[in-house]
Amino acid sequence: MASNSSCHSLTTCVLFLFFLYLSCFFNNLNAKHSITNIHKNQHRHNKHLRNPPLNLRLYRAFLALQAWKHVIYSDPKNITANWVGPSVCNYTGIYCAPSLDDPKLTVVAGIDLNHADIAGFLPEELAFLSDLSLLHLNSNRFCGIIPKTFTNLTHLYELDLSNNRFVGPFPSVVLSLSSLAYLDLRYNEFEGPLPPQLFDKPFDAFFLNNNRFTSSIPRNLGKSKASVMVFANNKFGGCLPESIVNFADTLEELLLINTSISGCLPPQVGFLYKLRVLDVSFNNIVGPLPYSLAGLSHLEQLNLGHNMMTGIVPMGVCELPNLVNFTFSYNFFCEEEGICKNLTSKNIVFDDRRNCLPEKALQRSEKECSDKLKQPPVDCFEVCCDEGGFGKNASAGSVAIPPSAIPVAAMPVSAAPLVAPSYP
Repeated sequence: MASNSSCHSLTTCVLFLFFLYLSCFFNNLNAKHSITNIHKNQHRHNKHLRNPPLNLRLYRAFLALQAWKHVIYSDPKNITANWVGPSVCNYTGIYCAPSLDDPKLTVVAGIDLNHADIAGFLPEELAFLSDLSLLHLNSNRFCGIIPKTFTNLTHLYELDLSNNRFVGPFPSVVLSLSSLAYLDLRYNEFEGPLPPQLFDKPFDAFFLNNNRFTSSIPRNLGKSKASVMVFANNKFGGCLPESIVNFADTLEELLLINTSISGCLPPQVGFLYKLRVLDVSFNNIVGPLPYSLAGLSHLEQLNLGHNMMTGIVPMGVCELPNLVNFTFSYNFFCEEEGICKNLTSKNIVFDDRRNCLPEKALQRSEKECSDKLKQPPVDCFEVCCDEGGFGKNASAGSVAIPPSAIPVAAMPVSAAPLVAPSYP
């Protein structure tokens, strides 16, 4: 009996030790598996920490462009289809170049999505593109307002938002961009007054036409050194300020088509000696044509059509050496001096219809001209603008003219309702 008991006890001990061994074995396997997973996770995490993006600016650009792609809800041409992954320099419409402050560092320097027909809006994250010099979004369907975070785009030199659906007041954020030289806001839905500070900026060109800007053109013109200013098809009213003379050293194109300006054309316009294009058509300008315009020796296109100007078409204007197109139709001019009667002999394309010119075809009726002549001569000192920019008689006879009523063929290239220029 003692022997059987000892044997049974020994068997029990062996089985216990065997099960204990199996338990330890499986526990070790589970432990190894868990440790392996932990090491893998730590490796991934440590690898990310040890290897941050080699170019933080391109990484920030990646974040910005991904945020932008997220708020694009229509891209019929699939322009942004390859906006995937961190290699932003390979994205369509994205252009990289050496950084201005570190030529060894590549950055996103330009974005050109002109004519892409993209719909969406501009996210605040675009401020991450702090090296951006060019932003061209002409002819898309972007809407909403311009983010105030654009103040971070301190290197931005050209901003073209034309032919979109942006709204709101004049985007004052652009006034904080110290490097900006080219501003194109035309063909949008901006509204309200222009900030006077706009004309304190050293812009080379700005296009504001075909929006809903109102009030008058600010009277502080002068600090800007613009060569091109296009205000056409807005509702400014008031007069063209005499301070326009401050642009004499730079201004080459001035277009004020259908802006509801009134009063007389100031003689100071004749001091803009670099002017090549002057178009003040479809307004409420009265009074005589200043003789000072005879000093615009570089002038090529002069359009005074569809106003209420009177008096003489001076010979000095018709003799301008570079004049190729002169439109003064739909006014009340009653006399032409010298060569003005025969502009064809100078190969000048002209339009003199609907005036009160004797012996010329297609003039106003005798009654219209007689009624006009019976009125007292216009005294430009009486109709000049006050400090607020509005003439005393500014509202008299004011007629709103829709842009569609203006013949495109008669507009200078800069004013025609075409898409804004694209740049390489």
